[in-house]
Amino acid sequence: MIRFANNFALYLLALIPLLIVFFYFVFRWKRQAMQRFGSLLLLQQLTPSLSRKRQMWKIALLLAATLFIILALARPQLGTKLEEVKREGVDIMVAIDVSESMNAQDIKPSRIAKARHEVASLMEKLEGDRIGIIAFAGEAFVQCPLTLDYGAAKIFLDVLEPGLIPTPGTNLVAAIESAMQSFEAAERKHKVMVLITDGEDTGGDDVMKMAETAEREGVVIYTVGIGSPQGVPIPLMDERGIQIGFKKNRGGEVVVTKLDELALEKIALQTGGKYYRASPGQAELDRIYEAISGMDKKELASLKFSQYEERFQYVLGIALFLLIVEMLLAERRKVKTASRHRFVTETSK
Repeated sequence: MIRFANNFALYLLALIPLLIVFFYFVFRWKRQAMQRFGSLLLLQQLTPSLSRKRQMWKIALLLAATLFIILALARPQLGTKLEEVKREGVDIMVAIDVSESMNAQDIKPSRIAKARHEVASLMEKLEGDRIGIIAFAGEAFVQCPLTLDYGAAKIFLDVLEPGLIPTPGTNLVAAIESAMQSFEAAERKHKVMVLITDGEDTGGDDVMKMAETAEREGVVIYTVGIGSPQGVPIPLMDERGIQIGFKKNRGGEVVVTKLDELALEKIALQTGGKYYRASPGQAELDRIYEAISGMDKKELASLKFSQYEERFQYVLGIALFLLIVEMLLAERRKVKTASRHRFVTETSK
């Protein structure tokens, strides 16, 4: 069954009846002009080589060629063939801190918005790598499992907000453990974790032990710190996202969150990764992507699918053939000299 890849081009078929009407009025105008000049029968006898039939054939060829050119633009397709597509890459789990402190606006418009934007930019650069998303605060859970569907991953990314996880805190141990469980245990490479956080670890002293376990499992961790080492207050938001104050401890003092860069750097170095502090641009995610691009790849998917074969070449060939025939076909036909001499003699008597 024939199908067209560019159906919009078929609207150009409306030109065919318009051209027919145009040529009709052109011939009508020429006929009226000849009648004003003199007797139509006499003019036809004076120009016996001019063939109206050939003119009609030339127009028919032009119309047919136009028809086939439009059909070629519509890209007719017929038949199918099997193609195999292989995708190679690495597995990337991105863990994003969604604790209340991510509402801080020391990075505009906010820390969480900055984190979402950078991860979305990273997804746009990926080619064949699988990506998953982990949300964590006092505990962690997989928001999006490893997938090649970047569009679906972005949908999960867009819903990440502080307060998504009711347990307060910043549990880096839980985030790393969730990432490790998301990878294939049998592999010892092709595994990357990007850890994005703004606060101090509240998961205890086991974070470096978990980093050592990740190293043995072949997981390379890149850490990105969002926030200020000097510390900023943690804003409190209402249900409409409007700030209503700052978080305070039981003594009534404003709680300040500080970025623990040393801990994040140790985690990254332990696993062969690197630590970056978030900047107003997105240079840190660009560097991480460059590092990932240089890693050994594995085959993540091998798909076989049917595809229609293009047939526009044949239709375009017919159009070119018709145009050549139209150019070679002359409007005038050969007239025997004797006939012309007899006609002139009879008219001169």
